[in-house]
Amino acid sequence: MSCCGGCFEGIFSKGHELRPDSSPQKQPRPVSTYTEALQLERSREGTWQASPKTSFDWASPIPRRRPSVVSVDGPVDFDIVIDIDDGNAANSKPRTQTIDTDIPANRIAGQNRERSRFEKEMLLASPGRLPPPLTADQREEAIRQLLPTATFQMLAKVPKKLLTSADESAKKLRRQLMRGATVVFVTAGLPGKRFTFEIAASLGIKPVILEHPDSWSRGLVDEGLAAKFIPVDMTQGSEEIFNEALEHIRTLGEDGLTGPADGIATFVELSVPLAARLAEALGLPGLRPAAVDSARNKHATRACLKQAGLPTPRNFLIDDKSKLKEAGQTVGFPAVLKPVSGAASLGVKKVTNPVEMEKCYQEIVDELSTLVVSSGALVQGSPDAAGRNAQESGVDLTVLMEQFLDGPEVDVDVVMSEGEYVYACVADNGPTLEPYFNETWACCPSLLPKDQQVALRDLGVQCIKALGFTAGVFHVELKYTSHGPQLIEVNARMGGGQVHECNRLTWGVCLVEETMLVALGIPSRPFVPREPVSGTAYCYVNAMKSGTVTDISKLEELQKRDNVIWAKPLTRVGAKAVGPADGLPTWLCDLFVQGKTAKEALAYLQAIEKENPVL
Repeated sequence: MSCCGGCFEGIFSKGHELRPDSSPQKQPRPVSTYTEALQLERSREGTWQASPKTSFDWASPIPRRRPSVVSVDGPVDFDIVIDIDDGNAANSKPRTQTIDTDIPANRIAGQNRERSRFEKEMLLASPGRLPPPLTADQREEAIRQLLPTATFQMLAKVPKKLLTSADESAKKLRRQLMRGATVVFVTAGLPGKRFTFEIAASLGIKPVILEHPDSWSRGLVDEGLAAKFIPVDMTQGSEEIFNEALEHIRTLGEDGLTGPADGIATFVELSVPLAARLAEALGLPGLRPAAVDSARNKHATRACLKQAGLPTPRNFLIDDKSKLKEAGQTVGFPAVLKPVSGAASLGVKKVTNPVEMEKCYQEIVDELSTLVVSSGALVQGSPDAAGRNAQESGVDLTVLMEQFLDGPEVDVDVVMSEGEYVYACVADNGPTLEPYFNETWACCPSLLPKDQQVALRDLGVQCIKALGFTAGVFHVELKYTSHGPQLIEVNARMGGGQVHECNRLTWGVCLVEETMLVALGIPSRPFVPREPVSGTAYCYVNAMKSGTVTDISKLEELQKRDNVIWAKPLTRVGAKAVGPADGLPTWLCDLFVQGKTAKEALAYLQAIEKENPVL
């Protein structure tokens, strides 16, 4: 069986007969109607049941103003949070860059700990020391050795036509097939991702969490939102974590509470390569690791696009300072320098001439080579330790130089199932704050002309296919340039921040539910209305100058206004803020609003931003 987007992908074809059922069971009796299909029962089901209470009504596609149920100090959903702290006077140039990949509250409470080699490998040298992707023969063997999951057994009885329509009956059937399934969440992310567990539990899924022992998510078991928490020492390297996680998942079948794993999922960018390899090793549905690795390596992504005949900007891989001249001649100016393996705009800089290129290249290499892990974050250490830090951690110091892309930027959220897209939403991004490419605002749906939206959507889907994906939820970043659409990058998971709520409020599509369907190998066909249900807009307010934060109280007043979904602080009183003149700008707050249309929502957002809610 050959598939990239999930090992159940071929069960509706002759290919699924290659997967033997080694357990003594009766021959599956196929069903022919929705009524019969809804009567199917899950075998080997664990006894755990979710708590019926969650913090919000996630299922409704109807737009509404949602009063805040969390204080402005509540959790924020980020994959990676970047703060700058110089430790000196406000007008000093910052020397410490922190990439927080864990729990902000832990550091604030003084519960510091050293972590994590795994995080650093995934951020700066992905896929680190994770095992290489399996060969086709090895994948077949993994599938053969796996006893058919309960989800697989039920799917084998259901005609494809009953699952692949976008009507309410098919949606009800897909949810019925999910109910009772055990899905392993590979790391939990920041507390802002709590909603992913709430939604999974509401769907009747039994979440099992693999995380560090002191993770905030451990408490979800007591709250009835997770069936089991499996502590894994995340200070280890990626190879050790993979082996330990694999053994834990293999023993789930012995637990009467959960039963064996039906699927593997993650909503955390740095955990995508690990989750893909775990699913592949277990013979479960999942993203193909080779495709994930190509998506996370910017140069490999460009190579895949070129091979597929898709548009790609001029680019050059710089692995040594001696290649700077050739890079400049090949790519031209203006151009962008970025680490070949990185995230969150870390080390991304625009250059306009050879002198700037040489200066910025050295700055990027110095930044990467001095990053060390301390207190749950990556911190820029002493320049004297640069060579040693890079060598010990395996940080990839290779820099990609590519043609600067002009024009408006968009995000395209895509759901792929059985090799084709079944949902795609185009959202506009405002101009980034150069030279650091910090995000400013976004609105959904896009306000671009329809023909440009279609071209961007089509290229996004083609790029996903070119990388080797056939199923999954993707967050694709593109630009519509003076020469047509161009890809920036493909993220092989649901977008972070406001992305889930934007899709839910605008189109009524829940990307968490779609992720669960993919993880379980169930075909996806979300219902999409002809017209958007509402418009949404959001922004991260950037600090325009360096200084100290003195007041964030206005955010509480903003939170009470109609059509303000949330107004969350991303800093605290007394914290240092960095403006663009001194370094990567600090995000001060996160504003998210809705309106009847995207244009109306964006105008409302920009009016609020002008009120300077953080001083």
